[in-house]
Parts: sequence; C-alpha cells; structure tokens
Amino acid sequence: MYCVAVSFRLHAENFSAFEKRVVQQARDSLAKEPGCSVFDVWTDAERPNEVFLYEIYDDRAAFDAHLASEHFKAFDAEVADWVADKKVLTWSAKA
Repeated sequence: MYCVAVSFRLHAENFSAFEKRVVQQARDSLAKEPGCSVFDVWTDAERPNEVFLYEIYDDRAAFDAHLASEHFKAFDAEVADWVADKKVLTWSAKA
C-alpha cells in the first residue's frame, strides 16, 4: 500500500471552484484507476482556504500511473493558478 497526503492552501476567491473540481478529480481517480482505493477530500471551517487529500494506492507504480493519467494532468493544469501552496507527503506500508 502507498499513502499520499496532499495539503492545499488556496487563494480565497478560488476555494469554491477548487473544492468542486477536486471532488470530481477524486471520483475520476476512483473510477478510472484500478490501483486507487481511497481518495478522500477534507475541509475544515476553521481553515477556510485549505483542502486536504488522503489517497491510498496499491503501490508507488499505481500512484505514478495516477500522476501520468490524462484526468490528473487536466486537473493539475486547471487548478494551478488557484493554489497558493501545496505540500505532498507519501508513505509506504511496511506491514
């Protein structure tokens, strides 16, 4: 298993559009990528311009396939200007 956590800080005026688009990206990833088993989108009213993604893939190769997919590339290009900051952390399961 391969875990990916992504934290986005958005420009305030783009939060709603980003939220809608990232939910669609989550649906696309789950539907189109057999190696993606979890793609959760999280927000918190205490941090109104932040979005957190929690993703689980079969392995690093499945995550690499995600990054190479047309739907990810389209999402990434569309939201690039909406994002003020992005942090990505990854983990591999040992058990």
